[in-house]
Amino acid sequence: MSRTPPAATARGGRLTTLRRAALARLRAVRGRTLAAGAGALVAAAAVAVTAVLLLSHDDRPPIPDPRARVYADIDACLLTGDKGITAGTTAATVWQGMRDASLKTHARVSYAQVTGEQSPGNARPFLNGLLQRSCDVVLAVGAPEATAAEETAPRYRKVDFVVVGGEHTGANLSAVAADDGLRAGVATAVERAVDEGR
Repeated sequence: MSRTPPAATARGGRLTTLRRAALARLRAVRGRTLAAGAGALVAAAAVAVTAVLLLSHDDRPPIPDPRARVYADIDACLLTGDKGITAGTTAATVWQGMRDASLKTHARVSYAQVTGEQSPGNARPFLNGLLQRSCDVVLAVGAPEATAAEETAPRYRKVDFVVVGGEHTGANLSAVAADDGLRAGVATAVERAVDEGR
């Protein structure tokens, strides 16, 4: 029976230990390499998806909100006294007529109320503010507001002025009676002015 010398056994044991250590190290490196490779693959996929989303675009126009109202590029503006369009006032009826006209013509409607002293001199800056906002039709309710509109109309020939209860008329100035047909009369006057302005 042959015996392995003790030195060879020691060397063989060390080689086995070294082999095991080398295999363990290779396995660890292989695991890290696989993890790093998988991480790089995920990062590359994320970059590709982001690039596709950013660079692709839809040539179709966006779908408008069905509740959004499309307006024509025409503005009808109301100048009122200090009570504004408070319910029960003549200005409230005029405002309703303007809104009726807006439904048919798609004109935008707005109003400004004169605060402070109720006089033609104090109404003029408020009227000028409406004109600077490019109002195409200006309606005036109240004696001071109507007077300011009547005096201003000849200088602004491209703007249609409508005075409620006014007495004067002109090329771009009309009057609407402040009676039971006020709402319909205002709607008709605004519609006519919008149609002529188109």
